[in-house]
Amino acid sequence: MTHTSSPAAVDERFGIVVYRDVFVTMRDGIRLATDLFRPARDGEPLPGPFPTILCRTPYDKTDRRYAEMADFFTPLGYVVALQDLRDRKQSEGSGDYEHTATPHEGRDGHDTIEWIASRPWSNGRVGMVGSSFAAVTQIRAALERPPHLTAIWPDVSPTDNYQHQGREGGAMQLQMFWALFVHAQDAQDIRDDPAKQAEVWEDLRNMRQLLMSTPWKAGQLSLRHTPRLEEILLNYYTRGVRDAWWDELRNCYTAYYAQHADIPGTFSTGWYDAYPHAMTEYFAAMARQNRQHQRLVVGPWGHGGMRGESSFMNEVDFGPDSVWGVRRYFAEQLRFFDRTLRDQDNGLEQAPPVRIFVMGGGSGQRNAQGRIDHGGRWRDEQEWPLARTAWTPMYLHADGQLSAQAPVVENAARSFVFDPSHPVPSIGGGLCGIMEQPPEDAGGPESMWSRFLNPVLRLRYVLGPGPLDQRETPDTFGARAPYPRLSARPDVLVFQTPPLEQDVEVTGPITVQLYVSSSAPDTDFTAKLIDVHPPTATDPDGFDMNLCDSIIRCRFRESWYREVFMQPGEIYPVTITLPPTSNRFARGHRIRVDISSSNFPRLDVNPNTGEPLGRHTHSVVATNTVHLDRAHPSHIVLPLIPAA
Repeated sequence: MTHTSSPAAVDERFGIVVYRDVFVTMRDGIRLATDLFRPARDGEPLPGPFPTILCRTPYDKTDRRYAEMADFFTPLGYVVALQDLRDRKQSEGSGDYEHTATPHEGRDGHDTIEWIASRPWSNGRVGMVGSSFAAVTQIRAALERPPHLTAIWPDVSPTDNYQHQGREGGAMQLQMFWALFVHAQDAQDIRDDPAKQAEVWEDLRNMRQLLMSTPWKAGQLSLRHTPRLEEILLNYYTRGVRDAWWDELRNCYTAYYAQHADIPGTFSTGWYDAYPHAMTEYFAAMARQNRQHQRLVVGPWGHGGMRGESSFMNEVDFGPDSVWGVRRYFAEQLRFFDRTLRDQDNGLEQAPPVRIFVMGGGSGQRNAQGRIDHGGRWRDEQEWPLARTAWTPMYLHADGQLSAQAPVVENAARSFVFDPSHPVPSIGGGLCGIMEQPPEDAGGPESMWSRFLNPVLRLRYVLGPGPLDQRETPDTFGARAPYPRLSARPDVLVFQTPPLEQDVEVTGPITVQLYVSSSAPDTDFTAKLIDVHPPTATDPDGFDMNLCDSIIRCRFRESWYREVFMQPGEIYPVTITLPPTSNRFARGHRIRVDISSSNFPRLDVNPNTGEPLGRHTHSVVATNTVHLDRAHPSHIVLPLIPAA
């Protein structure tokens, strides 16, 4: 036990006593290391009873991002419990850590919550917090219905590993390839073997090369030293058909929502996060089935943006109102937990349940920092999707137009050549990120200090999330000279409206319906929604701001549960489901849809051969066609919001 002093603040009432590595025993005898932060006076813990805020993480409970929760909440009369997951850090292991597919995560959460509730200092109410994996642990616990789990705030979490994490539209999300090395570098399997740890870090250093070195095989990578993580990689990579493994609770929470605890929840994400579709749909499902109040918050953020202090992502600034940061995040959580864990009548249920940030409305000019002033504003809503949505088909025409007028011509189509050896590069987007370990002698002013950092903190992006002008640069992974705008690539089909005569708001989920054919037995089609800013003095070619994108692997066009290959030249309907967004396309801007067959390295590249996924022996160039005539009206369905 250690005693600490809490930071000075006008609203604090208590000091903090910290109990490090309290071991909580699970039903199978495994003990999980838990740090407890208890309200104290004069260096002695108070008897309570107090409510508890619990965060369960695989990333090290002692990290500052977790300890700062205790610095905020414990002086205000909350016990904070931070726990290392089974097989991670200081907790005991049973040797079956399988990334987010670990089978016992829900049971461990249940047992931890009930242990907390049995303590004499507990008031019997436990709320859970945490982002990403620490949000997964909340959902898994809620599906076990522990009697004393009282409220949850999951932030940026997948809810279906087949659709949101391991795969997407039948393709593999390559951010999960990178993520498994991050989980391997401090795995208990190699905790006492520096040589094996060094191999993992060498693979992280060579991440760009590894992304290009497919197909991956068992025993090829440093993940062989962490067999369960290697197995998960091969499952993510080769298990393309949605089989029984994907439908187990550990991978697919959505199928088990009926057994979810009826408790208050707040669900948060960002439009450029990897999981806005998961979190918005999770909120909508809980709002339908539960009696307790549910809330949704979506900002113009990436995977960690809610806690960030910046109003911008990459080249785009959304204005100071877009910033939450840790202080506001904790203040909003305090209001939520004061109501749910303490019964304070603070009007939470009377507030609108949905708060979204509608991007757009700025000047469109570069600000003093050199970023596009895209702007935006917060707006309260009553439901998701919005009840007043006008679901509007916009048709793709052979002359490149995007309009509400359906095509009337016969036999219209546009074709392109898809070469898997030269895929369309990912430029920003909605993802957690793909990172690499820089060379030890990378240079720069930070190098002299980098040796003092946790190695994970020294990682840098190969591909980062967010909005970017859709043009290749020398810094774009996979780009080649002369670094064209994506709209100029011959393997990208561009469809856009004329300059808008008035503002148009798009808020909600989006689908793209295409009629396609190919020379290959299997190929991919991608779709991307773009806000085309008009030319300015600083951007004479305009600024093509990506909003959301996704993919369909054609062998899964009929079902995720079986493969059906294509016959050369035959026309097939395919549907691409894009994540939701909220954006005001300003007057003078254009709404654009790009269609292609690759988006790398966000998503893996289809070799076009029809061979078993992840086991291809070669690749072939495909001629892919989108049909655009009266009989084949390819279109996007936009969720248009009428002007107030």
